[in-house]
Amino acid sequence: MKRVEELFEEHVANTYKRQPLALVSGQGMIVEDVRGKRYIDFVGGIAVCALGHSHPAVVRAISEQARKLMHVSNLYYIPQQGQLAELLAQITPKTIEKFFFCNSGAEANEGALKLAIKHTKKKRIIVMEGSFHGRTALTVGATWKSSYRSPFTALIPPVFDFVPYGNLSSVEMAIREDTAAILVEPIQGEGGVRIPPDDFLPGLRKLCDEHGLLLIIDEIQTGMGRTGRWFACEHWKTNPDILTVAKALGNGFPIGCLGAAAEIMSSFTPGDHASTFGGNPLACAAAMATIKTMRRLKLPQRAARTGEYFLKRLKELESTHSCVAEARGKGLLLGLELNSSETAKKTVELMRERGFLINLTADRVLRFTPPLIVERYHIDALVEALARILKELE
Repeated sequence: MKRVEELFEEHVANTYKRQPLALVSGQGMIVEDVRGKRYIDFVGGIAVCALGHSHPAVVRAISEQARKLMHVSNLYYIPQQGQLAELLAQITPKTIEKFFFCNSGAEANEGALKLAIKHTKKKRIIVMEGSFHGRTALTVGATWKSSYRSPFTALIPPVFDFVPYGNLSSVEMAIREDTAAILVEPIQGEGGVRIPPDDFLPGLRKLCDEHGLLLIIDEIQTGMGRTGRWFACEHWKTNPDILTVAKALGNGFPIGCLGAAAEIMSSFTPGDHASTFGGNPLACAAAMATIKTMRRLKLPQRAARTGEYFLKRLKELESTHSCVAEARGKGLLLGLELNSSETAKKTVELMRERGFLINLTADRVLRFTPPLIVERYHIDALVEALARILKELE
């Protein structure tokens, strides 16, 4: 571990607050570090490894495709891209018909914003307080946390109007003649696993229809079965004009995409947008294997059932520990908000020492985004460990 840290100190950009842990292998719910210690992973690469680590179907698909052809660029037709788009059209909301492939969630959101501007010929975007949409110059401008934005204001176009998440009247008041779109996460993940009122997403859809705006739903973290539906917007029966997807789409292999209604996507013409690596044969093979396996295992439905049990167990902690403010979430995107940021940080540290990986977001929210294959006995073990630690810290 010391050698790993030395190499990072000498050669790697200091852009992350890393935990003192170097993981080298994983299988299913379990990961192992350089010292041979094993952990039950309730982070899953931050909602990425939905099938668990090194799932055989994805490993096989990547290996087989790598032996044939890894990359050719979008100068040519890539058959796997068409096949993946067909699969996505089967699981995304009915309004989403065509797709553009890229490499990450930030790229997907960047493309979605460009498409909205091109299609509407307007320039302003309504975004939410507490949002997280990426770290590129454009998407960080749509991200609420000021510490992410303020060092780079010279690069951020002044086109974003922030409004309180979940507040329809504030959204309506922010609409202007030059507003092109509303960009929203159906559940805010980085913002602390915040769930909006039930009328919020349907209300946004209504406002967009009334004012001629596009509704962009960012499902980077919430999509691909995470919340108990293929896409979280389905919980509120709300169809987007543009949908962004990444994270779990490739189960760890980098791939992202934006989808849109055919009429909207047709606003992009050759030269408007591009990606050298986007949708290459290897990435598409990984994504197709992921979707097919999730369908076969009925993972969205399983996430709904398992998540209901998980939330119930977390609610027990809420009722028995004074340091817990609230347990909340949908499916397997869950948060346990503590009353103190110091307690939250210490809890993450002690859980790691005891063989559990969890994540801290929004200063004092313990976030759980495990692989969707998580079993009840994994959850029980985690909750029991949490209970002991919270009792120690109270």
